Amino acid sequence: MDEKLSLNTDVLVIGCGIGGASAALEAANSGLKVIVITKNVPLEESNTYYAQGGIVSLGFDDRPELLKDDIISTGDGINNPEAVDVLTREGKKVVEEVLMKKLNIPFTRSSPDSLDYAQEAGHSRRRILHVKDTTGKTIEERFIRALQSYSNVTLLNDHTAVDLLTIPHHSKNPIAYYRDTQCIGAYVLNNRSKKVKTIFAPYTVLASGGCGRVFLYTSNPRETIGDGYAMAYRAGAKIVNMEYIQFHPTSLFHRDAEGFLISETVRGEGGRLKTKDGRTFMENYNEKKELAPRDEVARAIYEEMTHSNSNYVYLDLASYAQVDVKKRFPNIYKTCLKYDVDITKEPIPVVPAAHYSCGGVLVNTHGRSSLKGLYAVGEVSCTGLHGANRLASTSLLEGLVWGKRAARNIVSHFNPEKPYKPSEIHEWYYPEKEEEIDPALINQDWLSIRSTMWNYTGIIRRKKRLERAKADLDYLYHRIEKFYKGAKMDKKIVSLKHGIQVAILITNAALNNTVSRGAHYRKD
Repeated sequence: MDEKLSLNTDVLVIGCGIGGASAALEAANSGLKVIVITKNVPLEESNTYYAQGGIVSLGFDDRPELLKDDIISTGDGINNPEAVDVLTREGKKVVEEVLMKKLNIPFTRSSPDSLDYAQEAGHSRRRILHVKDTTGKTIEERFIRALQSYSNVTLLNDHTAVDLLTIPHHSKNPIAYYRDTQCIGAYVLNNRSKKVKTIFAPYTVLASGGCGRVFLYTSNPRETIGDGYAMAYRAGAKIVNMEYIQFHPTSLFHRDAEGFLISETVRGEGGRLKTKDGRTFMENYNEKKELAPRDEVARAIYEEMTHSNSNYVYLDLASYAQVDVKKRFPNIYKTCLKYDVDITKEPIPVVPAAHYSCGGVLVNTHGRSSLKGLYAVGEVSCTGLHGANRLASTSLLEGLVWGKRAARNIVSHFNPEKPYKPSEIHEWYYPEKEEEIDPALINQDWLSIRSTMWNYTGIIRRKKRLERAKADLDYLYHRIEKFYKGAKMDKKIVSLKHGIQVAILITNAALNNTVSRGAHYRKD
C-alpha cells in the first residue's frame, strides 16, 4: 500500500513526553482529531520516561505561597510571576484530576492512607510525589496507554519533524505574503521509508523536549538534541533565555553508563558529596550543603574536580541513608549494581551533566507562541516559570499543566475552516542527485559540536571561550548546511542540522549575557 504523503488533522503534536501527551489527551477528549509524532521507535522514549525524582504537588504542611517562594528563589528572581501563579494555583488540582483520577498513577504511599512526599534541593517542604524512583516511566506509560484508546488520535512513531510549515514561506500563492505569518503544520520524515510527509494542521503543539545532547556529558536520552528550538527559530518564533542551561550535579561516572542520572532525591534522603579522599565539601559553598540549588552544587563539584585534577567526585548514600535504600531507590540500586557499584555499601562516582534548558520558545500562560498557530509546551517552551534556574521536579508539572492549558485554549478558539489550501503549499523538494551520507562525517561533526559546547559553553563560562565556540560553530554550520542541501533525507542529517542551530543559539545567548545568574555563570 502506498504511503500517504499528505495528511490533515486538527492538531499536530510534535513529541510525546508529558507535555505533548497531556495536550494530545485533552484535545482528543474534546473531540478534535489529533496526530502525535515522535522520532523514537518506542512511543514512550522521552525525557519524561527517565524522570526519576517525581512531580511537585503540595505537602502536608505546605501552601502555594511557600512553593512560589522556592521557585522564585531558585530561579534567581527573574521568573515570570504569571507563570509561577498558574503552576502554584493549578498544579495540585491537575495532578489529582489527570494523574490520579484519569491515569490512576500509583504514587508511593508512606501508609495506606497517606501519600509519601519526598524532599529535594531548593524545596522548603517535603512535597514531591513519586513512584519510587521510576515516576516518569510510570506516568509516560499510562499516558501512552490512554492515548491509544482514542479513535481520533493517530500515533506516528519513528517520524522526525524536519521543519514547521508556515504561510507565506511555504506558499505558492504570492498573495499570501500580505497575511500574518502562520504555522500550518510540519514537514515530517518517515525514518523507515525516507519519505517526507506534509502534515497540515491549523494548530501545532511543539513538545519536542530539551537539548542536552548538544553537550558532551548529559543526563538526556540520545535523541534530545533540540529539534523544536531549531525549527521554531527558523520559522520566526521568539526564542529566549537559551543561556540558562541547567547542569545536573550527579550523573553516574562510568564509561558504559552514558549519563545515567542519580536523582536529586538521593541527596534529599541524606546522601553527601565527597572528594576522592573522602572529604565533604558542600558546607564550603552553601549553608544548605547538599540541598543547595543544583546550579550551585554543579559548580561546586566542578571546582572540586578542577582543584584536585579529578574527573569525578563521590556521592555517599551508604554512610548517611535515612531510608531503606533498596526499597526507596530500586532502579538506581539495580543500575549501579550493573556497573559494580553497590550503593548500600559504597559511594557512587558522579559527574555533572547537561540536564535541562530553562529557556526556549517564548509562550504565554496558555502555551501560545509569538507565531500564530504554534503552541509550545514542556522543556522546549519558555513560560518563564523557571527564571534562570529550575527548581527540582517542577518540569513534569509544568509540562502537565501547560499541555492541558494549551489544548483547552486551542479547543476554545478552534475554527474548522482551514487557513490554507493544501494545493497552494510546496511539497518537499528532493535534489535531483542525492548524496549518500557518510556516517564518519556525521559522527565527527557531532563530536565537534559536543566537545565545543562542553569545553567552551559549559558549567563555567568565559568570554574568550564563548568567542572561540561561536567562531568554531559558525564555521561548522556553513559546512553542515551545504552537506544537508545535497544529502539524501535521513534522520541523522536532519538531527545534525537541528543540533548545530541549537548549539549556536545557546552560545550566542551566553556570549551576549554578561551577568551571572542562576544556571548561567560567567567568570571573565
